[in-house]
Amino acid sequence: MTIEQTILQMARDAKKAASVLGRCDTTRKNRTLLTMADLLEQQADVVFRENRKDLERAEAAGLSAAMVDRLRVDDKTIASMAGGLREVAGYDDPVGTMGPTRMRPNGLRVARMRIPLGVIGIIYESRPNVTIDAAGLCLKSGNAVILRGGSEAIASNQALARIIAQALESTGLPPQAAQVVPTEDRAAVNALLAQEEFVDLIIPRGGEGLIRFVVEHSKIPVLKHYKGVCHVFVDESADLEMAMDIAFNAKVQRPGVCNAMETLLIHRQVAGDFLPAMARRFAEAGVELRGCPDTCALLPEAKPAEEADWPAEYLNLTLAVKVVADMDAAMTHIDQYGSNHTEAIVTSHYGRAQRFQREVDASVVLVNASTRFNDGGQLGLGAEMGISTSKLHAFGPMGLEELTTKKFVVSGEGQIRE
Repeated sequence: MTIEQTILQMARDAKKAASVLGRCDTTRKNRTLLTMADLLEQQADVVFRENRKDLERAEAAGLSAAMVDRLRVDDKTIASMAGGLREVAGYDDPVGTMGPTRMRPNGLRVARMRIPLGVIGIIYESRPNVTIDAAGLCLKSGNAVILRGGSEAIASNQALARIIAQALESTGLPPQAAQVVPTEDRAAVNALLAQEEFVDLIIPRGGEGLIRFVVEHSKIPVLKHYKGVCHVFVDESADLEMAMDIAFNAKVQRPGVCNAMETLLIHRQVAGDFLPAMARRFAEAGVELRGCPDTCALLPEAKPAEEADWPAEYLNLTLAVKVVADMDAAMTHIDQYGSNHTEAIVTSHYGRAQRFQREVDASVVLVNASTRFNDGGQLGLGAEMGISTSKLHAFGPMGLEELTTKKFVVSGEGQIRE
């Protein structure tokens, strides 16, 4: 078969499997997840062997050390994947849960029930652990999934696909409920993005280039997350010691992730007291500062910021810093340069805190806390599929509930419409 025919058959099979999985009870789904975790540990040597093939190819192709490291599967990776599956098995099942019932004047009882989305296509790069994490979340939420990992992880992903299929078959579920695209050819991505008849949602996970490509070419709704340009605004009423701790954590704790702070905004009334001490802490951690003219006047060691610095997602120990006139100026800056991901204010003024949370457009808006809390686990969702900066149909971290939708269920006693 051609690549297009292969993907079409996978999509058709996934649609059939989704109807089975959508009716599957929680006990069987959990048993499948636990079996998958056991098989991962039992067949770790097989996964390691296949992973070595990917690592050897990556090194021969001259991929960066960081890329090679993201590809690597070791004992810790296996333990993390297996542990994640067991954790998901312990979560409440959202499928079939009911919202409040409303009684209509004619006696009809109207409620909404959570149901799976159907078939989800996931296109991602590098990390083989995404194959297991995504399959587990989709299975628990009753969705079939088609997984298209990066070509650099093809051997690892195929080994994991066999384990997933074995777990599904062991509990009487169709192995087509979680399929891995078996080719490196990039034509498979375009073919998957054309399956609007069978695939209900596409979730891309990777760099901005991959996500923009998917959005441009997909005939299927896409959950987007282009980049995380996250801000912390230090208000004039802020506890400055608290503000320093929050800003330091938001930038330094893990700078290469999407919820790390990329721009620090400071009210001009406290900039003179706050910035010199903050800069010393950042300097000890190796942070390079790129500042507006007011920042550079206070911090001669800071590099002058250019226009390209304000919308930048550095993903390293580089930080843009701007002194602003007030909270309105801070929100204007965020509106112009932010990415709808994560925004934070440090303030002791209740009214400004409430206004900031109400008016700032981001998937998570924090008061007196680090941007690093925009994470499914930290917000009580458990494991997550990723963070959506779209607003349809999910906004923010995507846990099990965000992988479902709701249908209306109506009960009557013979009512007819006049």
